[in-house]
Amino acid sequence: MPLVLAHKQKTLGETMKHRRLGKSGIYVSDICMGTMTFGSQTDEKEAFRILDECYDAGINFYDAAENYPVPPDPKWAGRTEEIVGRWMKTKDRDSLIIATKVSGPSHGWIKSSQRAGMTAMDRHNITRAVEASLERLDTDYIDLYQTHWPDHGTAYDEAMDTLDDLVRAGLVRIVGCSNENAWGLMKSLATSERLGTVRHQTIQNNFSLNNRRFEDELANICRKEGVSLIPYSPIAGGVLSGKYNGGATPEGARFSSYINKGGRHTLMAQRFVNEKSLAATERYMAIAEEAGMSPVTLATAWSKQHDFVASTIVGVSTLEQVAPILAAADMVLSDDVMKACDQVSKDILYPMG
Repeated sequence: MPLVLAHKQKTLGETMKHRRLGKSGIYVSDICMGTMTFGSQTDEKEAFRILDECYDAGINFYDAAENYPVPPDPKWAGRTEEIVGRWMKTKDRDSLIIATKVSGPSHGWIKSSQRAGMTAMDRHNITRAVEASLERLDTDYIDLYQTHWPDHGTAYDEAMDTLDDLVRAGLVRIVGCSNENAWGLMKSLATSERLGTVRHQTIQNNFSLNNRRFEDELANICRKEGVSLIPYSPIAGGVLSGKYNGGATPEGARFSSYINKGGRHTLMAQRFVNEKSLAATERYMAIAEEAGMSPVTLATAWSKQHDFVASTIVGVSTLEQVAPILAAADMVLSDDVMKACDQVSKDILYPMG
């Protein structure tokens, strides 16, 4: 018997559901448009077309970072925020929820393209970063300000106290973290409670059909502590579209170029594109076909269908990639489809390690 898909048909703009970010007063569309390719893979004209399409479809939530676009490079650092800022001028600012991030310490996995690669999670860097982001975005406040990656060797006191000052000054509405682990999230929440400062309302981590590790510990923390996941890479860096299956290395695709760059880029490509991830993707593609949808639509809808998720951050480099994402706006996957996806996860454990 074919897998059954349950959903409602409405016009674009009426299909988007909204959810609260953590315990804050901010409600966002349950699909968020990520912008990390804007200024590198995607030029400004195409970025505007993508953003307009999303806005007209009812998306009010847009995510950037001071370190974008990718791959990080000083020659274009901050260009993404500048593009988003110019686009914001074409819309009612009150209708937009804008998120951006301050780079974490540059002595670890990633070296930031900002501040000569001398970034850290201290008062000086956070203050400099938010001032620069406000200027590039050409706005007087940021709705959600996030720490892009943590520094577990530094006390959380200074960072949370500085973020609290930004909120009190009206420069930032709420704060969140990204690429954080269970210990770090709980440590930050405990620090905020002890100091009486603002707390992280959101966590932005990798979460997809090919990477369900968030469910191991962090999902329960989110439920118990009232923190919302805003997952990035729900299509597993494009892998779940099937474009890398059969050994394909499509021109212009991120991991096609990363695989031979060496260092962090090659390791990242191997994590996303490997024998297990491609085998799992093949099975998810079959599930999507049987249910009558694109694998991209399946992956987006699946991500949205979790109680700890507030909004799923999607990313595209061309306008043509937007349609299968928006197809998930009014979609609720049936129990049959969800169980079929769960079975793949049980048969192929942790495809991304």
